This record gives sequence, structure tokens and C-alpha cells, in this order.
Amino acid sequence: MLSLLARRLLLSLPTLAGVLVVVFLLLYVAPGDPVQAMVGERADPATIARLRAELRLDDPLPAQFFHYASGVLQGDLGRSYVTNRPIISDIAERFPRTLLLATAAMLLATISGVTIGVLAAVRPNGWFDRLALATTYLGISFPVYWIGLLLIVLFAVTLRWLPASGYGRIEFLILPALALGSRSIAYLARVTRSSMLEVLGADFVRTARAKGLTESGVIIRHALRNALIPVITVIGLDFGAYLTGSILTETIFSWPGIGRYVVMAISRRDLPAVQGAVLFLSVVFVLVNLVTDLAYQKADPRVRA
Repeated sequence: MLSLLARRLLLSLPTLAGVLVVVFLLLYVAPGDPVQAMVGERADPATIARLRAELRLDDPLPAQFFHYASGVLQGDLGRSYVTNRPIISDIAERFPRTLLLATAAMLLATISGVTIGVLAAVRPNGWFDRLALATTYLGISFPVYWIGLLLIVLFAVTLRWLPASGYGRIEFLILPALALGSRSIAYLARVTRSSMLEVLGADFVRTARAKGLTESGVIIRHALRNALIPVITVIGLDFGAYLTGSILTETIFSWPGIGRYVVMAISRRDLPAVQGAVLFLSVVFVLVNLVTDLAYQKADPRVRA
């Protein structure tokens, strides 16, 4: 386990180094002058020159990159042009909210999707299987923002059961978690069904039934565990995407997470905030993939071999 963890971390270093270079170059690829965006159109040349010197924008490009990379390695992602706050403080304030939303959506998607997939695979071509297939087709086809708006119209505007947007009590979490996890519910149900159908026809499942095990024991203890590898892959990829890319959901429901923070930073041309958020989310995605690799070993000992 430790050797696998060390290897995965070493293999992740070139990826993170490449992300660091790309994030640094965002400041020069983006159109416009960042200092001009900070001070406005009417600033005098002396103020602009002073700010450029303070931000080290007049240094040679290699020197600027060395200064930026040194700060990142020390946990300093810079300061926001708009709020003048440390970007790491803004991320530390907003990321737990994104983590809460992503965890709730992933738990909902995992429990619902795996349950639907198992029940559909147990009785293939039955009425529940056909209903599940039709529903999952719709779930995969509809975009998240459309589902989010539909949930707001139904549960917040028409029925008035839940708030339309905001952050606070548990009822504020229900609609965004359902909207964010809706596509994963459908995809997990289809992947679980397909994997379970393949495993249920294997010889070891027939042997387990021949030994007199109950049907529920055969399905849960033998079939489901051996069908988990593709399911874990989907969970890991989707959870990483939730943590790094739930921008539409957070914007629709006014959820004050890291995704909405990136949208606001882009609209305000706050390039250091965009750089810091993208770099942080890249590290998060790499760590989620690492945890997914470790979960493979727990689900299937053959991965260790």
C-alpha cells in the first residue's frame, strides 16, 4: 500500500509541475493589462509603474516564474486584485462548502445509482429493468443546469417545499445536491447493471448458489464486490469533477463554493484568484485519483497482485 502510494505521488509530480507552468502563463495569455484592471482607466502612469514594480511584473519571465513557484511551494498563492485578501484564505473559506455539496451529491448518487443498477440486474428484462433503463437514458441526456432550473421551478416556485438558492440549513443543500448528482445516478445505475450482469453469469456465482447461500448473500457478498471496479472508477472521476467543476450548480443555486468563486474572479478579471483556484483544484483532482487507485486494492485483491 505504501509503495503504491509513493509511486503514485511521484508520478503526479510532473502533472502538477505542468499545471503550475500553465497556470502561471494564464497571466500573460489573458488579454489586457492586470495592473490596468486593478487601478481603472484614470490612474496616472506613476501609480501604474509603482504597482507593476510591486507585483514584479517588470522582472524577466523566468524570474517571475521562480518567484511565483517559490510562493506556491510555501503555501502562498498570491493576493486577490479585487479584495486584496490572500487567495489561500478565500479558498479555505469556500472549499469546505464545495466539499459538502460534492459529498452530499456523491452519496446520493452512489446509494441511488448502485441500488437501481443491482435491482435491474437481478431481474433483467423485467418491468423494473426496462423502467430503469428508460429513466437513466433521460438522466444522462439532460444537462445539469436544465435539471437545476427544473427542480427550482417544481420544488421552490410551484410547491414551495424547498428554498430556491442560498446556503445555510440542510434544506438549502437538497436541491443543488440532487441537481449535481442526477447524471451520476443515471450513469452509475447503468454501469452497475452492466457489471452485475457480467458477474452474475460467472462460475463462482453458480457455485455459491449451489452451496445453498441465500440470494441476497450471493448478490451482496459475491457478485456486487466483484462488480465494484468500474463503479469505483465512475465514483472517483465524478467526485473529482464535483470538487473541481461544480460551477454551473453553484452559480444556479447561489452556493458560495469554490466554483462560484472562480466565476466571480473571471468576471472581475481577478487573474491571481483564477490562478490560485485552478492550481488548488488540480491538486485536489490528483489526490482524488490517488484515493481511487487505493480503493481498487480494497475492492479487488487481484489489483495488488
